[in-house]
Amino acid sequence: MCSDNCKAGSTERPAEEAPTRSGSPRQAAVTNLRGLSNVASIATFAVKYRRFLDPDGQLVDDRPPPLARDFDALRSLYALMVRTRTFDAKAITLQRTGKLGTYASCLGHEAIHVGIGNAMHPEDVFAPMYREYGTLFARGTKMEEILTYWGGDERGSDFSGPAHDFPICVPIATQCLHAAGSALAFKLRGEPRVGVSIVGDGGSSKGDFLEALNAAGAWKLPAVFVIANNQYAISVPRSQQSGAETLAQKGLAAGLPCVQVDGNDLLAVHWSMETALQRARTGGGASVIEMMTYRLSDHTTADDARRYRDQTEVDEATAKEPLRRLRAYLEAQGEWDEAREEALTLRCAEEVLEAVNHYLAMEPQPVTAIFDHMYETLPHDLAAQREAALGFEEPASSDVPAEVAKHA
Repeated sequence: MCSDNCKAGSTERPAEEAPTRSGSPRQAAVTNLRGLSNVASIATFAVKYRRFLDPDGQLVDDRPPPLARDFDALRSLYALMVRTRTFDAKAITLQRTGKLGTYASCLGHEAIHVGIGNAMHPEDVFAPMYREYGTLFARGTKMEEILTYWGGDERGSDFSGPAHDFPICVPIATQCLHAAGSALAFKLRGEPRVGVSIVGDGGSSKGDFLEALNAAGAWKLPAVFVIANNQYAISVPRSQQSGAETLAQKGLAAGLPCVQVDGNDLLAVHWSMETALQRARTGGGASVIEMMTYRLSDHTTADDARRYRDQTEVDEATAKEPLRRLRAYLEAQGEWDEAREEALTLRCAEEVLEAVNHYLAMEPQPVTAIFDHMYETLPHDLAAQREAALGFEEPASSDVPAEVAKHA
């Protein structure tokens, strides 16, 4: 049967304060609480946990979602997960060889990202943070556009896919406010659209996240807030980030329904997103979904996770990772085999290489581009800097060899 484990708690209201000899209301409240004579429970909650596939790829629920039997769809989603992982590995190689800037890996997050992207409708709005490549690919973004962004070229932010989606957002949790604002616009216009954002476990402690939840609850906004709990906020483990038993329950204070799911189980991710999106689209308001996974990579290429976590922990998490799990399920159903895996691996490698070559062949922008899209009219100090920057441009035509001109 389904692992619908519930994590429950209650909130109690103290009795009305009564006067004491000391005249202290605080002492009166403490006295009444000790006796518990007038204390009533006024609120209870439960955060349910959902999983359909265990780490071995076995169904643990005799009533799985329809996607579990839609093998054409599952093979397509698995292919996108493999493509995303292949892209991720290549991007890290590019960074290590100086062809890409600092890069945030998505290794281990593929089920979360692909599941979110596939469940959303094109008209919905996605407000990403900085590692949701599978979601962006599912919504039409090209791989070379992601590389362009991490290469320091803002043309990568004008990516393919729905033009109303937000660009990659590095400031932690601010994208949650973007999703809430979009959802408010949808509600005011009467449009059946949903604002979706994703934040990490560390980001769920930011005020931006909590403020977005409060607005969504107070105004009953069509939004879905996903917490990708990968167990580390850079080097800070989950155990040191919050005293809450779950991160999903942070939505309870805003009056939002909350659920925790196995983020390495594509079926659970997709089911929870479809459920929350449908609820939001039909006037039911926002939801919070905590998706449990593990960051198998460094936080970014500027990080070294070996300094703060043991390899044994990583190895244990690797055994539960999403691609291995979904492949095992497909193989057990007779819907996948080694020949298909080899063909997919080769195809993904070719697609990624093509995207890399396209990225590396791009003509660089002029040095003045860093000034040209900030203001309608540049302030005088930036205008002076722009003029000075022109001196760094290579001559359009010159008898001086290009290699000499570059270092002149």
